[in-house]
Amino acid sequence: MNMTKFALLARLEAKPGKENEVRDFLRAALPLAQQEPATTAWFALQMSPTTFGIFDAFPDEAGRQAHLDGPIASALMAKASELLAQPPVIEKIEVLANKLPA
Repeated sequence: MNMTKFALLARLEAKPGKENEVRDFLRAALPLAQQEPATTAWFALQMSPTTFGIFDAFPDEAGRQAHLDGPIASALMAKASELLAQPPVIEKIEVLANKLPA
């Protein structure tokens, strides 16, 4: 049974010269994600030298919304104009299937 049906995918494009700061920001967000009981999975990603992302998954819409209202999203939006070439693109995603640790 798929208990993780709701997800978010955020795409982040770093400003020139801010790549290391974006990388450090994402790594520093892990403890915050670990404190969110409704965050089933959380991944910080680097897709190219300047393109980063966050993928996270939740058991329900309430968990997803709590994450969007939480400290990681708040910190990201506060730093976006300083670190990012454009506002983050955040997509709500439906998880069709997954394999997660028990």
